[in-house]
Formats: sequence, C-alpha cells, structure tokens
Amino acid sequence: MVNFPQEILNWIDGQQLSAQAGGWFPKLNPNDGQILCQVARSQAEDVAMAVKIARNKQSVWSEVPPVKRGEILHDLVLNLKRRQTEMARVVASETGKSYREALGETAGAIALGLFYASEGQRLYGRTTTSAVAHKHALTVRQPLGVAGLIIAANTPIANVAWKVFPALICGNTAILKAAEDTPATAWLFGEIAQEAGLPPGVLNIIQGYGEEAGAPLVEHPEVDVISFTGSTEVGRKIQAIAGPSLKRISLELGGKNPLVVCDDADLDNAVKWILLSAFSNAGQRCAAASRIIIFDAIYEQLRELLITKTKQLKVGTSDEDDFGPVINLGQLEQMLAAINQARQGGARILVGGDRLRDPQHCNGYYLAPTLLENIPPDANISQTELFGPIAILYRVANFAEALTLANDSPYGLTAAIHTRNLHRAVRFCEQVQAGVAVVNAGTYGSEPHMPFGGFKQSGNGTREPGTEALDVYSQLKDIYINIDPNQL
Repeated sequence: MVNFPQEILNWIDGQQLSAQAGGWFPKLNPNDGQILCQVARSQAEDVAMAVKIARNKQSVWSEVPPVKRGEILHDLVLNLKRRQTEMARVVASETGKSYREALGETAGAIALGLFYASEGQRLYGRTTTSAVAHKHALTVRQPLGVAGLIIAANTPIANVAWKVFPALICGNTAILKAAEDTPATAWLFGEIAQEAGLPPGVLNIIQGYGEEAGAPLVEHPEVDVISFTGSTEVGRKIQAIAGPSLKRISLELGGKNPLVVCDDADLDNAVKWILLSAFSNAGQRCAAASRIIIFDAIYEQLRELLITKTKQLKVGTSDEDDFGPVINLGQLEQMLAAINQARQGGARILVGGDRLRDPQHCNGYYLAPTLLENIPPDANISQTELFGPIAILYRVANFAEALTLANDSPYGLTAAIHTRNLHRAVRFCEQVQAGVAVVNAGTYGSEPHMPFGGFKQSGNGTREPGTEALDVYSQLKDIYINIDPNQL
C-alpha cells in the first residue's frame, strides 16, 4: 500500500481542481472492496474548461521546437524514473497486481517515454523532386491541435504513457480522461509532469465516469483527435459520436486471441506461455490468449499439463503470486455469468470457474484461473472478450483447421503459434488475421518502437505506439517552393 490523497482531483492548467458540480465517487480496492479514496466526479463543464485551456495553450506549445519539446518530455521521463517506486506502489494499490508487476509496468512506461522524447529529433517529413523546373517539393509534420485521450485501467501507467507522450511530442495539447478504476495513477503522473516543468495547460487530466466525462470529451467540437483504448462496444459509440465532426479517431479495442499449439511444439515452453498469456494480469489484457487451439495428437497430454500447472497458480497481491483480482465487481460478475451460461450449454470446466471465497480472497474481486473445454467455436463465450483469467481449449486435426479456427473470430488483435516447423510458422504469420503474430512465445509483449493494433473489430486501422503513432497525432502538409532563376 502507499499513501496517496484521500481526494483525487483534476489537473487543469497546472492546478488541482474539484469537479465544478462538487460531485465525488469512491475508488474501491479490488483486493478487499474497501474505499481507497474519493475521486472528483467531473461533468461536461469540467471537460469544457479543460478543452478551453488546452486550446489556448496549444499555439504556444506548438511553437516550441520539436527538439525542445523532446527535452521537456525527457525531463518528465526522468522525474517518472526518480519516482518509479512510488508510481508502482500506486499502480499496485489501485489494480491489485503485485508490486513487482507494477514496477515492471512502470519501467515499460519509462522506456516508451524515452522513445518518444527522442522523436523530437526525428519528427521527419520528406524532401522529394518535382516535375516542374525550379520547383522544390517537401512535406512537414504539424500538430492537429487538441487531443482527447481515453484510457483503460488494466495497465494504467503504461496506458498513460502510450498516449500522452506521442500526443505531446507532435505539438498537441491534451486532455487525458483517466480510467475511473485507476484515478490516482493518472493524478500522480500529472504531479510528476508539473514538477518536471511541463508548461501548465499542455496536459490536463480529467477524472470521472465515461458517460459523464468521457462522452463530453468525444463530443466537444474543439477536440481535434480522439484516441481510445477499451472495449469494442464503447469504441463503436465513440466512432458514431465523433464521426460526423470528421475529427481523427484512433481506436485500440478488444481481442479474443488464439494461441495455437502444433503437434511438434515444445510443450513445456507452450504451457509456460499459455499460462502467462491467459492468466497474467488476471487476464486483463486486450492481447490475452483466451482461445487455446491444440492439435489432436497432443491434446490429451497438453490438457493434463495445463490442468496441473493451472492448479498450481497462486492468486493474490504479493510478489510471490501469479496474478491478482480483476479490477471491479461488475467485471467479475460479467465473467461469472459468462461461465455459468457456458456451463449450461454443456461446457466442461477443467479448472476454476468460480469466485474465490476463502478468507484471504472473499472480500476482493478474485476469480479462480479457469480452463474450459467442449465449447463450440460459435458459442457466445468463444466470440466475446471477457477480459479475465479464462481460457478455452479447442481440439483440431491439423494446421489447416487450426488456422481456420484462429481466424473464426470477430476480433483480430494478436495471435501466437508454437511449432518447430519453419514452414508452418511462416504460413501462420502470413495468413492469421491479426495485427500481431508471434512464434513460440505469448500473445502479448508489444515494444515501444513497434506498432500495435488489430484487424476487424479490434480497431479502426490505426497503430500505436511506434513511429506509426505520429500519424495519429500529426498531419502532413505539402510545401512547394518555386524559385526564379533570374533573381539569382
């Protein structure tokens, strides 16, 4: 645990402000259900204030040379690194994950921040040729204006860094809508940014519920780009609301990610990565492996290995535990309802399937690690992202069936295959309908310099992070310079 303020406020123009209407909501500890703090319940008027400030400050921030913007962001990253243990303890307290895991997540946010701070020296356009004599053609990147950033709570400090750094390096000002389940992480990042010398109003942080604070941010006519990470259902609503205004929209949405295990795979390695991909972070990853597709020749052997190893997983908040609680009671209840529906439809529960009720876990939002089988590929639980520690085993005859089943999903975010066969591995990477394909490892693990995003209902085609994120937060301008040789 860590001591953070009993009241979590907004950051607007470098100041901490309560919601104008005076509302609050409680943030509950997912480990024991107790109140951690009270959080400002912002409304449309708070969002409007933040947008007005961001709009007023944007022209000044965009005039700062990109190299200098990078230096300011570098100072911010160094301040985050200096307070890394404090941030990790806040993340752990809010999410229920272990301090060790939260520390690693914070290190990832620092690495991503360093990458984008350096992009200030590489905010490239291009110079090319013209078909016209004495004419020069080039492009430059310019900011869009005000960026609305809406994040999820599963990896809160990583999600903050994922959006804030590329938005700011491109010269935009930003309003970050904090996830209501991780308000203190965003609040502490705001404090770190102010301490590091980020000019007031360049980054504003709004607390509140999605319907009351997120929706007004999406709707606001003075917001030029919306970047959202979250569920496909909410992504569709954002697309519908923001689309008519023609503002730019970046959507990184859900996944129902397949992990294929072939008959020639290293089974010990496959089991390790299945457990990590399905259950680490309590399965709360858009890139989690929730569909385990296994060749018939090794199905029985691999199933028994998975059952044994899954039963050995430790659930709790300590560094010795494998994963912690899910983020809130509503999420837990949705997962239990999905499992119960699958059970009634004939699913076989191999491990777990229930809320943990023992004295150590009974007050928290703990779901036992769950393995299911005997579920049709078209069943609701096979087609819907649950965002929890639940994986389904499927049996297939061969590679062709495995690939077909892997692609039989409305989502297309990540996918993995375990095989020693180079030909299978290459063909899988070519043909699987996913934005990320992995050979002989897990379905998660994106790196700061690489683009991330998915096909189908996993997104709208944009990619963050990597240099590709610069295309989300900037626009290209063509410049033509004509010279008169007679004036030389």
